[in-house]
Amino acid sequence: MAGTATAWSNWAGNQHSVATAILRPTTVEDIAEAVLDVAGAGERIRVVGSGHSFTPIAVSDGRRMELSALRTEIRVDRAARLVTVPAGTTLRALNALLAGHGLAMPNLGDIDAQTIAGAISTGTHGTGAAYGCLSTFVEALTLVTGTGEVLRCSAGEHPEIFAAARVGLGALGVLAEVTLRCVDAFTLRAHERPAPLDEVLGDLPGLIGRHDHVEFYWFPYTDRVQLKTNDRVPADDRPLPRWRGWLDDELLANTVFAGACRLGRAVPPLVPTISAVSARALTERTYTGRSDTVFCTPRRVRFVEMEYGIPRAALPQALAELRRIVDRLPFKVLFPVEVRFTAADDIWLSHGYGRDSAYLAVHQYVGMPYEPYFRAFEEVAAGLGGRPHWGKLHYRDAASLATAYPRFADFQDLRARLDPGRVLTNPHLDHILGE
Repeated sequence: MAGTATAWSNWAGNQHSVATAILRPTTVEDIAEAVLDVAGAGERIRVVGSGHSFTPIAVSDGRRMELSALRTEIRVDRAARLVTVPAGTTLRALNALLAGHGLAMPNLGDIDAQTIAGAISTGTHGTGAAYGCLSTFVEALTLVTGTGEVLRCSAGEHPEIFAAARVGLGALGVLAEVTLRCVDAFTLRAHERPAPLDEVLGDLPGLIGRHDHVEFYWFPYTDRVQLKTNDRVPADDRPLPRWRGWLDDELLANTVFAGACRLGRAVPPLVPTISAVSARALTERTYTGRSDTVFCTPRRVRFVEMEYGIPRAALPQALAELRRIVDRLPFKVLFPVEVRFTAADDIWLSHGYGRDSAYLAVHQYVGMPYEPYFRAFEEVAAGLGGRPHWGKLHYRDAASLATAYPRFADFQDLRARLDPGRVLTNPHLDHILGE
């Protein structure tokens, strides 16, 4: 079960660690045994997925556990639309599995490299005013607590733990398997077009009401956005030609954009011009495709990111403040700002707990300064009642976060009960949850 390569870094390259040992369990019993062994040795353990979090949430100064070798039984109940998979399964592998059974996830984000455990533990989400984060699709889960106890949790079994562990930050236990409530496979019609920012904001309630999924990207130093809407349709009758997909999603969005970022990093005064050209270079397109292939797109240009969920009504104010922040920075911002929408949910540490949300994600190209930008945006977002995405950079601590989440103290109490020896913690978790 143990490996030898102990050095680790995340996808963005901004987090690194060297573990004392690598654990690769193949069964739930292996996980429980490993947790008990670590507890007995007075060490700590963190589970690592695909490394797509920008925070130190997965950084281990003790033993590191990887779930890629976990071989719990895959169960597909086609009639009930329930699928149970090992928690270390990637979203990409899950989507392929579901498609083979005529099923699909109701909603997805735009990256499919994350493990299911990592995605739900940090509150990963897509966009769609009627949809919560991916954790809202979890019907049941198997959790190995910090005491080595194996718990099967659902709305009817250990409901309090279920309400917390669906966005559990890896602080309540090791997720071993997850049961997801899926839907019949469906086709999406995607429409992407450039538009003026004021036009989009002015019609935002209508856009959200008319479309299943709405998001847009604002290009700094311009008044332009790229608007994206996805809607369910009965037939895949307008597939994207392979050449167009390669041109837009590979050449322009990755290769050319990477070159533009490198140029902007080398010659910062060119950045506003580059942003303006980028905003105009993306043309309108409409196409249909299998849902997951439309939701998810390749992301090969490296960046760091902060994302905040705010009350939906606060979006115009937040964007106006953000534009002023960008204009005042002593350095340039190379990446667009992404805006998405989710529905309220009842998961204790979900960013969408109890309210409909708008999400603003700010990015910066690797190698460029970002902390003053992110801190200034966080001050605005926090002042509007914002909650930071658990997998994205932020500077909040437990005292600050306790005011943002009504069930924060309940989560702390549950953590103390399920992991009394703090076997599953690290310095980052102690900072954001308290010691």
